[in-house]
Amino acid sequence: MCQSYRKCGRLAPKAWGASNEHSAIDDGRGRSFGGLLGGCSDLAELLNIGIAGAGIGGLAAAAFLAREGHRVTVLDQFETAGPVGSGLILQETGLTILNELGLRMQAEKLGAPIRRLYGLSKPSDRIVLNVKYGSLRPALMGVSIQRPALFRLVHEAALGAGARIVAATRITAANPRDATLLDDGGGMHGPFDLVVDALGVRSVLAASPSRELPYGALWATLPWPDASGFHADALEQRYEAASRMAGVMPSGSLAEDGHRTVTYFWSIRGDQHEAWRAAPLTHWRDAALALWPETDRLLAPLRTHLDLTFARYRHRTHWPAVSGRIVHLGDSWHAASPQLGQGANMALLDAFALARAIGRKADLRDALTDYAGMRASHVRLFQLMSFLFTPVYQSDSRVLPLIRDWLAAPVSRIWPGPQVLAAMVSGGLGAPLWRLGLRPGR
Repeated sequence: MCQSYRKCGRLAPKAWGASNEHSAIDDGRGRSFGGLLGGCSDLAELLNIGIAGAGIGGLAAAAFLAREGHRVTVLDQFETAGPVGSGLILQETGLTILNELGLRMQAEKLGAPIRRLYGLSKPSDRIVLNVKYGSLRPALMGVSIQRPALFRLVHEAALGAGARIVAATRITAANPRDATLLDDGGGMHGPFDLVVDALGVRSVLAASPSRELPYGALWATLPWPDASGFHADALEQRYEAASRMAGVMPSGSLAEDGHRTVTYFWSIRGDQHEAWRAAPLTHWRDAALALWPETDRLLAPLRTHLDLTFARYRHRTHWPAVSGRIVHLGDSWHAASPQLGQGANMALLDAFALARAIGRKADLRDALTDYAGMRASHVRLFQLMSFLFTPVYQSDSRVLPLIRDWLAAPVSRIWPGPQVLAAMVSGGLGAPLWRLGLRPGR
């Protein structure tokens, strides 16, 4: 339960089971950990917090909260710590949050700069995606990174801040009144002062059901092919109507001196996945090369169906974000298609917002209300945009791709189209960073 003391000033991360005595610890950038969120918590007591789910959002929240002196336990079903997924783009929003954790430079070294999103419709070669980050601000860019590399950074940050991580624990239920968690073995965890639901889109703690979208994607992380003709700072895509799409995105490396990689993805209907697995892989390869012949060398390492992973996409917004002493974060609160590339970035925003709200409110209920208020408008905006944009690029519609093909090119050239597109992709629409008291950019 709550620790019955309050300390102002700079709170150092507390190791699990350690003494209540704290001392200032510098993060390497001239700031003490407790200063990351504006000083000490206004709460009269430090909290005992249980976080269900060790994804990017859950671990980032653990790092922020533990650095403020709170007792944090993260529970996840993994046997060995690790992520699920391939490459993703850290936008300005997510990079700014990582900067608050002291992780931005490491992420940039492991990732690859993304300055442009570019797509052609086949066979016409019409430009249907052309987003230049520099249209909004010359230095603006995204950073494409392998999910395992990002996971390792936030996992180490959480452990380094003093969070306790409990593996092999599958959470199946929670009691919002006494803030306890139940696992599939009948074990009870808590009671906590606060439970954070970071279990993702299939969270058993979120009452609102998610809706599976018709299309998902096959993906693979592959070696970057030398002299490939692909741009090292761009996500490129090829489309046939909206029912067939292939993408190539540089995704950095797992180590600073490691081999460069690329993430390849192929759009596929969920109800066609079993048929795809049953057919010879050469059938799919022929279709992939027909759409994009230049990927021949890139796809050469793919020998069996097991070399590609199928990802299903879901859409769900769980309201309210707070239920008693349970608060939802990341995909547990707002899941969407990855078309806008905001998933991990919004989870990082949620993590910072939660820690900041707890740090500036004297009452936990007020803090949770503050958390939801800081994030609600941005969540609503990007959930709506994802809902509207996804069928334009992934659907069986014949009309939407035609409209897209004729409108995309002029919109990407005529003011304010380029600026709006760059703001949308970088996550800046709705000013989410300003709402958290952060300044966009370096």
